[in-house]
Amino acid sequence: MGTPVITIRPMTLDDLDEVVALEADIQPRPWSDQVFRDELAADNRTYLVAAGPDAIVGFGGVMVIGDEAHITTLLVGEESRRRGVGRKLMSTLIESALTRGAHHVTLEVRSGNEAARALYSSLGLAPVGIRPHYYGDEDALILWAHDIDRPEYLENLR
Repeated sequence: MGTPVITIRPMTLDDLDEVVALEADIQPRPWSDQVFRDELAADNRTYLVAAGPDAIVGFGGVMVIGDEAHITTLLVGEESRRRGVGRKLMSTLIESALTRGAHHVTLEVRSGNEAARALYSSLGLAPVGIRPHYYGDEDALILWAHDIDRPEYLENLR
């Protein structure tokens, strides 16, 4: 049997039970149902899920303010990692941000999360600073990619 087909689609309120459960399984300080509800209700945000045939296997969100996009969250379930799900989510979030006028993208990542850092680096995000103890037990690296609307950036995105 081959790799299951993963569909990237907008997150809906009907997805929240699965999203909150997936978040709670992985994050030491997970977002609550209400945080996700508030994020979904905000006009300048886009939230997506990566849906497999039987379950949501990942999700992500982006907030756009002016010409800057901030990836607010990106999570892929452990069983679906290293299969392109995170890259597919990130690419779709960045494309969504571009349609909202973004020219730059930023995010924070756990300094010790080598797999995520490699993904973000492959998408042109580079470290510019550190937020000490951002995750409580661990520092965050602040990553940026500028001029994401350039043709060469868009080619890499696809």
